[in-house]
Amino acid sequence: QVQLVESGGGLVQAGGSLRLSCAASGRTLSSAAVAWFRQAPGKERELVASITWTGSSTIYADSMQGRFTISRDNAKNTVYLQMYSLKPQDTAVYSCAYRSGGPNTRGYTYAYWGQGTQVTVSS
Repeated sequence: QVQLVESGGGLVQAGGSLRLSCAASGRTLSSAAVAWFRQAPGKERELVASITWTGSSTIYADSMQGRFTISRDNAKNTVYLQMYSLKPQDTAVYSCAYRSGGPNTRGYTYAYWGQGTQVTVSS
């Protein structure tokens, strides 16, 4: 079992920045991957970024690469999502997820999910 707890969401003005954190506990594996997904009201869930637990490999959604950076701190068992130049269309619930194996764009391949954290970007 793996438990994930997100934090760092909130209200920010357009152009601002936020850093989300995903703290993992339980039986984490060095060969695992953690991803950030987001879901806006009325829209499907989409991948933001994913990273291997070792940090050796990352993937990003094309629309977010360059503005968002995923990273991890193994000593703290935490994965971060640094978001810059936020736009109102980035408003969504952001959730982190964990899977055994490398990064993957498909949410259903992730076995464990956090509860999500709301990010709201005002114009």
